[in-house]
Amino acid sequence: MKTVKTIAYKVGSPLVNMGAIKLRQPLPTDGIESVDPFLLLHHYGPYAISEFNNPFDLGPHPHRGFEPITILFKGEQLHRDSLGNEMLVKAGDVQWTTAGRGVIHAEGPSKEFVKRGGDLEGIQLWLNLPAEKKMMPANYQHIKNEEIPIVENQDKSIQLKVIAGEQESKKGLIKTQTQVNVFTVKTKEKGAITISMPKNHQSLVYLLDGEVLINNQVMLKKGAMQMVTFNQDGDSIQLEANKESTLLVLSGKPINEKVAQYGPYVMNTQTEIMEAMRDFQQGKMGYLY
Repeated sequence: MKTVKTIAYKVGSPLVNMGAIKLRQPLPTDGIESVDPFLLLHHYGPYAISEFNNPFDLGPHPHRGFEPITILFKGEQLHRDSLGNEMLVKAGDVQWTTAGRGVIHAEGPSKEFVKRGGDLEGIQLWLNLPAEKKMMPANYQHIKNEEIPIVENQDKSIQLKVIAGEQESKKGLIKTQTQVNVFTVKTKEKGAITISMPKNHQSLVYLLDGEVLINNQVMLKKGAMQMVTFNQDGDSIQLEANKESTLLVLSGKPINEKVAQYGPYVMNTQTEIMEAMRDFQQGKMGYLY
């Protein structure tokens, strides 16, 4: 018999300034520093991209000690990194970078997409790595929309995509370094689904668009309450859609280690942060022009 996880926090998704762009940052936010092992959740767009407006073009920048993940919902981005990867990420695709000891990458709308014009929207997620894996070799994984396993509810009004982890014996194609579930959920006008979640995982549901009732208790609505986190008690969560909606569902086994973070580096001590800065300056994370 499944038991429902109790809700820990309910938060909005405030807009924050990031250079030339504004994006939504539900994590970290007031009262919630992280949902261990998830450190940061950015929801960018939808931006109307054109030759006259292209704010979301991130030039080469380094990372160390965690996994930056991009889930693209609308548009097209070009990913390049110091490992030699150059990939076109299309709507529905996922790019999962394991920064490990260090990687430099760049991402932004492809030239063709800028010329063509259209909406760009995605999620950027930072997933922590445990101390023992922070200096592992960097790695890059890319899965296409059509490759992602799907779980549907009984009347097929809700579609859950298993990016990483497992749901109803469907397994995600991403090779993970820690125990995590990363799902996207798309609903039609009405429908309900129960999602299994390990009891020991920290978990959250974030609403990108629409209106969804969580555990028969909290209504998530775009522009109002957009994220809930859960306690480590039950083994499932319930979603009930009132209209066409898009959600991100995350859970992970907590790492429970001290976090030292500075800009694009996530380590365990300030000394390790200083070493990361020095290694980047000395070219030890590779090069990307």
